[in-house]
Amino acid sequence: MPRRIESLFLGGPAGKLEALLEEPETTPPVEAAVICHPHPQHGGTMHNKVVYRLARGLRRTGCVVLRFNYRGVNLSEGRYDGGFGETEDARVAMRELEQRYPELPVLLGGFSFGSRVALRLTSQEPAVKRVIAVGFPTRVAEREFVYHVDVPKYFVQSTNDEFGPEPELTEFFASLPEPKHLDWVPAEDHFFRDSLDAYERVIERIGSER
Repeated sequence: MPRRIESLFLGGPAGKLEALLEEPETTPPVEAAVICHPHPQHGGTMHNKVVYRLARGLRRTGCVVLRFNYRGVNLSEGRYDGGFGETEDARVAMRELEQRYPELPVLLGGFSFGSRVALRLTSQEPAVKRVIAVGFPTRVAEREFVYHVDVPKYFVQSTNDEFGPEPELTEFFASLPEPKHLDWVPAEDHFFRDSLDAYERVIERIGSER
């Protein structure tokens, strides 16, 4: 039986949200993952290559994955809302997965700006069982919400991330409560240039650690 791939629109708080649902290739899903994309004002969409690799790596470990575009991105309605409205958009995506797969544990993941959205929503939603933060931008000062995330937190960072440099991310990570894990991927920049395969292997390993 071919795996399920469905393009859909969700009823978001600022209008319809464009989304893509994908089940695992060969097995029934064992975990439900919402993936959040990078900053919408800097070209971020659900089709970003780092987001795509995050989704594919998780699918390969048995996740059903829901990617979506925040308000105002591509076919999604509404306007940019400083990360707070985008968190509400992610909550709508999470509710969609909970409704479709009520028996599955929920994972949130995101890249760059999306890692902040995923962590913020996790701090507010007890139903989330774990969270993956890829390319966390330490240059954004407001991050107190991360200290309220008490489920397993997986950080994945490029060794040459210009928005989350290694010394800053190391110091921030050390200050966070357990449970937590940090993987460094030797790469040329924030977008894991020339190292996307190595990055995806890390995601697959994390996905298998449920």
